[in-house]
Amino acid sequence: MIELNHINAGWLRTPVHPEITCHCLILREGDQFALVDAGIGVKDAEDPVGRLGQQLIDLAGFTFDADETAFRKLEQRGINPLRLGDIILTHADPDHAGGLADFPQARVHVSQEELDNVNTGHWRYVTANFAHGPKWTPRAINDAEFFGLPARRLPLGFSQDILLVPLFGHTQGHCGVAIPQGDRWFLHVGDAYYLKAELTDLHHPVDQLAAVRADDNEARLESLEHLRRIAREHAEVVTMCGYHDVTEWRAFTE
Repeated sequence: MIELNHINAGWLRTPVHPEITCHCLILREGDQFALVDAGIGVKDAEDPVGRLGQQLIDLAGFTFDADETAFRKLEQRGINPLRLGDIILTHADPDHAGGLADFPQARVHVSQEELDNVNTGHWRYVTANFAHGPKWTPRAINDAEFFGLPARRLPLGFSQDILLVPLFGHTQGHCGVAIPQGDRWFLHVGDAYYLKAELTDLHHPVDQLAAVRADDNEARLESLEHLRRIAREHAEVVTMCGYHDVTEWRAFTE
């Protein structure tokens, strides 16, 4: 079975939200490794203003500590980061994709819609994250299903296929990542919700921020409703996490 390791690969801190995680996953099965999202990278920590710009750093509350990166977290677990073969991106925002440059050898799996959005030069993406020439491996065809949602198989060499689950709205190609766990599933929803409380609170205040940050707010709300349905109807077989909820991250790591 695929082993899940929950890591925090960077912090965002603002006066309104003093602790925001970058909740990534290390997937491991035998000698096979993969990352779900890449967090803030070592190169970001070495040259934050040069790579991100002061305006974005101040606006999003980026903090920089090379020890709080996916690269270092792999090393701390005795895994050679240069052996990492695959990174699965929920989407390519800089707090999710900053670490890509630390793993130039890895294939980067993303929806075709997200890669197309990156290639338009959309303002939300940071071009320095991709200057090293990622080994993009986009997925465009829905060839599976995940509890009533279309999904895309990622044949990465694990004993069971991981699924890319379109949850569009936050970005044009935003996806969740579903990892089989025997007869159960673990679903990393990326930024399809910011706080897990959104699954039960239809009018949570964070919804205002999520709406502002969405490429397509109508699609975001539709994706969130799909997650609410899965949480209501399939909680016994589907466990979820998001990327930014510090309370949720601590629950998985403590």
